[in-house]
Amino acid sequence: MKLSQFKFDLPEEFIAQEPLATRHDARLLVIHRKERRIEHRSFKDILEIFDENDVFVVNNTKVFTARMYGQKEKTGAQIEVFLLRELNHDLRLWDVLVDPARKIRVGNKLYFGDDDLLVAEVIDNTTSRGRTLRFLFDGPYDEFRKKLTELGETPIPKYINREVTPEDAERYQTIYAKEEGAVAAPTAGLHFSKHLLKKLEIKGVGFAEVTLHVGLGTFNPVEVEDLSKHKMDSEELKISQEACDIVNAAKVAKKRICAVGTTSMRAIESSVSSQRTLNPFDGWTNKFIFPPHDFSIANCMITNFHTPKSTLLMMISAFCGHDLMKEAYEIAVKENYKFYSYGDAMLII
Repeated sequence: MKLSQFKFDLPEEFIAQEPLATRHDARLLVIHRKERRIEHRSFKDILEIFDENDVFVVNNTKVFTARMYGQKEKTGAQIEVFLLRELNHDLRLWDVLVDPARKIRVGNKLYFGDDDLLVAEVIDNTTSRGRTLRFLFDGPYDEFRKKLTELGETPIPKYINREVTPEDAERYQTIYAKEEGAVAAPTAGLHFSKHLLKKLEIKGVGFAEVTLHVGLGTFNPVEVEDLSKHKMDSEELKISQEACDIVNAAKVAKKRICAVGTTSMRAIESSVSSQRTLNPFDGWTNKFIFPPHDFSIANCMITNFHTPKSTLLMMISAFCGHDLMKEAYEIAVKENYKFYSYGDAMLII
């Protein structure tokens, strides 16, 4: 398939700017693939749709305060520093993006906070906006990380056109987030409230946790017309034996296995055995799923509404069927569904 097949116009007013008061009150567009039928529900209705011993595969990654603002030495110019990943624990080396990038060269120092207690030196250029920073901080590692958390803010996406609020720290995070390391939330999971999760557990629905630390590369638009030429950024992935046992038992029992979000789907599709079962994994994945793709593990998925030309949209096309996905997106716009991170949800069964 070609990139041009994933283009559509989305007026700005469809992009959700705020989270709903209650997580599980999001709207849910349900796609029945076999009957090619679309229905409109509420997210909390998944309690009626799923049964005992069905399994949700969830990504338990936790978003950290990745966006920081520093002052350049001498000029005092404000520079946005977006922490991507820690490269070396002992040397306090980080892979970051800087904005504006033209002002930041190797050897420059950046000062953070009112007291300038945290200083970083640019030691390498990696891409046009990418830099390697070494943080200079006197004190143990735990205190250093605490300082990063204090000085950073929740990295809500740029298309949310407002200041970050204290509420975002809680709401741009799934309620089952445990393993810190993501710079963006696995947003399909944001719709699960504690109340809904408890009710699903009481009903006997199972949960298998995987960890895929979501990087910014996930959201980069594809820029090559031939999709097979696109390269995904690598992201850290862990799948435990326990998660495999839960998923594989559901597979044997022919139950529903529902990937909660594109990150969970990419995680499980990255570690499939020759018998089409889920294997444990500890490493990095750059799996890019686009049509046609033969899915091995999940037989349904929950996802949000995605941006044009994104790898996320391509995965949905592969899972749902391109024409049916296009129809669903047209209906979503017509029916005023909200898009992106704080938007509504879609269930494909």
